Amino acid sequence: MTGSAGGTVPAAVGVRGLWKRFGDQVAVAGIDLELPAGQFVGLVGPNGAGKTTTLSMVTGLLRPDSGRILVAGHDVWADPVAVKSRIGILPEGLRLFERLSGRELLAYTGRLRGLPGEEVDQRATQLLDVLDLAGAQHKLVVDYSTGMRKKIGLATALLHNPEVLFLDEPFEGVDPVSAQTIRGVLERYTASGATVVFSSHVMELVESLCDWVAVMAAGRIRAHGPLAEVRGAAPSLQAAFLELVGAHGRDDGQSLDWLGGGAR
Repeated sequence: MTGSAGGTVPAAVGVRGLWKRFGDQVAVAGIDLELPAGQFVGLVGPNGAGKTTTLSMVTGLLRPDSGRILVAGHDVWADPVAVKSRIGILPEGLRLFERLSGRELLAYTGRLRGLPGEEVDQRATQLLDVLDLAGAQHKLVVDYSTGMRKKIGLATALLHNPEVLFLDEPFEGVDPVSAQTIRGVLERYTASGATVVFSSHVMELVESLCDWVAVMAAGRIRAHGPLAEVRGAAPSLQAAFLELVGAHGRDDGQSLDWLGGGAR
């Protein structure tokens, strides 16, 4: 668990025998995975693949039925305080304290994390500026757009300078300008040696951002490793992904011969 991923890079996250069921539904089926430190890691898969469930267990938000998880060398469930001080999370369906302003939310989050007030204020100012939220810092979060909410959520996740940042569909519903801003911040963050782990089903985005990917389908890991290795001889990650998850050869609407053409 504390060895290397791929034999050369130390693991930021190590998972062994991870299972999660919801009634008769198996969401995560005994996965083993090591995610390398200091890289942009993509966890990709179709809707319902188990990505969000896996990230929820890895970050301590959902207890697994069985398995062990290490993040930054600490056991998520045996030593949760040590883990949570070292990670930042931007979950899907982000819930924020909406009756605080953007700056108040950062001030509250920083002090909750035990950072000195002066340092919190300095970091908040820098994050608000870099994420293009300075003009809205005194506006209530309830009045933020989707893109602004994603950016202030990212700011709260980064405020304590975590070793590993987990993002669940961070660009979902975000306008191109906000997406470019978020992307720039994340690239700067990983360049400093930190790790970003993010889930997505948009292969073009993953291919343009990630150094390392894991492909998940039906609760299992179908492939993992450096992007070039997972893509292999396929012309794109999208093509490799479709092959890995068994999407080739499906009907793709061919049976809908009544649809279109002006027929009634």
